[in-house]
Amino acid sequence: MTTVAGSGVDDGVDFAVAAFRADGEWHVEDLTHDHVGDIPTLAGALRRFPGDAGALAMVAVDEDFFVLVRVLGAETRVLLSDITAADEWDLATSALEHLGLPLPDGLGDDDDQPVPAGRLDLLADLGMTAMDLGGLLDDPDLYPDEILSDVAAHLGFGELFDDAVGYASA
Repeated sequence: MTTVAGSGVDDGVDFAVAAFRADGEWHVEDLTHDHVGDIPTLAGALRRFPGDAGALAMVAVDEDFFVLVRVLGAETRVLLSDITAADEWDLATSALEHLGLPLPDGLGDDDDQPVPAGRLDLLADLGMTAMDLGGLLDDPDLYPDEILSDVAAHLGFGELFDDAVGYASA
C-alpha cells in the first residue's frame, strides 16, 4: 500500500471534493487529504454537509482510479472505478471492504480494462442512470478526472467541479 508516512492516507490523491445541493443550488468544496484515508472517514466528512439529497465525494487517485462515495442519512453508497487499485491503494481496499467484496487476486495487468465495483445507480435519483455511469466507466480512453468532470456536468455542477479541481477540458 502506498501511504503518506505516519498518516494512514494514500499518497497520490489527485483531488478530493464534496458536492452537495442546498436550497436547490450545487456547492463544491475541497476535502482535506486527511478525509480520504478510508471510506468511514470519508463518509464522516460528508455528513457535515447540509445537502438536500445527501453529499457526494469525488476522489481521483494517481490518474489511475476514482471513488465516488454518497452519504444519504445513515446510508453510505460507494463506487470504485477499478478493483485492481486495491492491490496498491488503501482507499480502494477500504472501498472493497465497505462493499463486502474480496480483495482482487492478481486480476489483470496494465493492458486490461478496469473492473468497477459498487453502486452504479448511486446517482440515479439525481439524474445519472447506472447505464450512463457504466458507459463512462467502459470508455478506455477516459481518465478518472475526465469521467468525474463528465459526471459533474451531467448532474449540473460541472463548472463548479472543474474550477475546484483545476480541470480544463480539451
